[in-house]
Amino acid sequence: MHGVFCSSAVWILNGPEKSLGYILAEQGFDVWLGNARGNFYSRKHTTLNPDEPKFWKFSWHEIGYYDLPAMIDYILKNTGFSQLHFVGHSQGSTSFFVMGSERPEYNDKIILMQALGPAAYMSHLKSPIVKYYAPFASTIDIIMSMIGLNEVMPNSKFSIAAAHLLCNKDSKLLPLCTNFIFFMCGFSPNQLNLTMLPVYISQISAGCASRQLAHYAQLYNSGKFRNYDYGSIILNLYMYGSSIPPDYNLARVTAPVVMHFSENDWIVGLEDVDRLHAELGNPFGKFRVPTAEFSHADFIWAANATSILYERVLKVFKEN
Repeated sequence: MHGVFCSSAVWILNGPEKSLGYILAEQGFDVWLGNARGNFYSRKHTTLNPDEPKFWKFSWHEIGYYDLPAMIDYILKNTGFSQLHFVGHSQGSTSFFVMGSERPEYNDKIILMQALGPAAYMSHLKSPIVKYYAPFASTIDIIMSMIGLNEVMPNSKFSIAAAHLLCNKDSKLLPLCTNFIFFMCGFSPNQLNLTMLPVYISQISAGCASRQLAHYAQLYNSGKFRNYDYGSIILNLYMYGSSIPPDYNLARVTAPVVMHFSENDWIVGLEDVDRLHAELGNPFGKFRVPTAEFSHADFIWAANATSILYERVLKVFKEN
């Protein structure tokens, strides 16, 4: 399961030798690539369409509570197995932790979960972009909703063309493209393939709901891993029976969880990884990526991710 802004494509972008999806498939695993609701692969609904504001009234809570269980049940029904392995990057892990705590019966359907850049607690993130945005996130979300702008970074022919025009390795604007990623995720210039940058940029504009970002900002502001705050005591009382959104009970995540983290991750701080590890119901392992220059984005596109990360992910799966 991919992270925010992204789609299932991130698992195959770097080709057969350097993409986790291909690597697992070549080793005989049956690989299923999930898509979060709202991205350009996941925009159909039985009654709503993406042009309606109501379509976008979700965060990663709904992805974890409704969508992941539906995906898991679909996979197990079609394969005949009773359990599966799970890999989640960033929001892919956040939504898993929501599922494990709010739908604990699904823990029994997981052999092992591996979290790449596990995003739950956000108090110690370093990204100046997120730090600047976070205090205003809920207000921005409300304003965007009022004017009918509920989608963030939607994918379109224009955005794809702009990425290839402005972010190619010969463009004078290339530093703007790279620095946006670095200031968001952490500086790792030696891990970034500049030839592939336009493809990366076009693929991390897959589309998401503004509420997903607002929910993450609330985690940073509150220091909690908890449900979405509707910004109103009355609405929170209606939704939760309390004026403050309840915390997710991570002790209920009893599926074994292996966490892969990096020191140069500007989204997931080391202290937050330790706190998450301590509160999970069944922490199975915690591995630091063995290089100082490895950012939050590098979990999906680093030049040498295969040798320093994916081989370990594969080894852990094979041993369990």
